Amino acid sequence: MSEKVLKKTNKHTCDTFCYDEELVERMQPKMEQIEGVELIFKALSDATRMKIAYALTLEKELCVCDVANIIGSTTATASHHLRLLRNMKLAKYRKEGKLVFYSLADDHVHQLVSIALLHSKE
Repeated sequence: MSEKVLKKTNKHTCDTFCYDEELVERMQPKMEQIEGVELIFKALSDATRMKIAYALTLEKELCVCDVANIIGSTTATASHHLRLLRNMKLAKYRKEGKLVFYSLADDHVHQLVSIALLHSKE
């Protein structure tokens, strides 16, 4: 009985443990290239920050006050999330008098958000 349960819980794994040593040795050093990438996805995994990033794909630039109203939050909350996106190099800002305007850092961020949106609709 326990053997049957074990097979059911491991249906998505190999039945035997083996690996291609050459392949593993070739691939392992390449894993260093993705260090820090998870932080981009972590920043965008928050629903509020994703809404902000999406809003910034629809408009080239938005004032902090506009962002707050779009996402239904206070300006302090919007500012906090925008600052995190800026610190992660996903957004940039410029000051115009007493106003602060944010935009996406570059087209790569726009593409990430757009692709994620397309994928979620599949």
